[in-house]
Amino acid sequence: MKKYLLLLAVFVTAFSSCSKDSFDPAKQAAKDDAAIQAYIASNNINATKDASGVYYQVITPGTGSYPKVSSIITVNYTGKLLNGTVFDSGSLSSVTLNTMIKGWQYGIPHINTGGRILLLIPSALGYGNSANGSIPANSVLIFTVDLTGFSN
Repeated sequence: MKKYLLLLAVFVTAFSSCSKDSFDPAKQAAKDDAAIQAYIASNNINATKDASGVYYQVITPGTGSYPKVSSIITVNYTGKLLNGTVFDSGSLSSVTLNTMIKGWQYGIPHINTGGRILLLIPSALGYGNSANGSIPANSVLIFTVDLTGFSN
């Protein structure tokens, strides 16, 4: 009898751990894309979607060559959530772009030195389904970034 109870307990535990609320990246990507498109429409933003899924608006293109993912960048930035909550703002100096979130790696190379860009980053290219400080899990991120310089 104890064997059957043990097997029943294992069976129940195994099936209860297979929750219907498990994370589905495709569903989250679709949800993020719809939220970004709604934000763009409600704020009258003329954004372009690149192949990675990042939406961007070049506000000021800047001049010169474009940075690469391997470039060392210097920027001023403000990051906020779709609801307008600012979660970070500041400057970064001498940071290799490939150490930043994927959304920056795809977005920053669209501007030159002196350029300003608005990035609308789906959660998978930000912090994914993990919270990061005051940023909730599965958050679309909005950044305004000024590229003040870079070196290859």
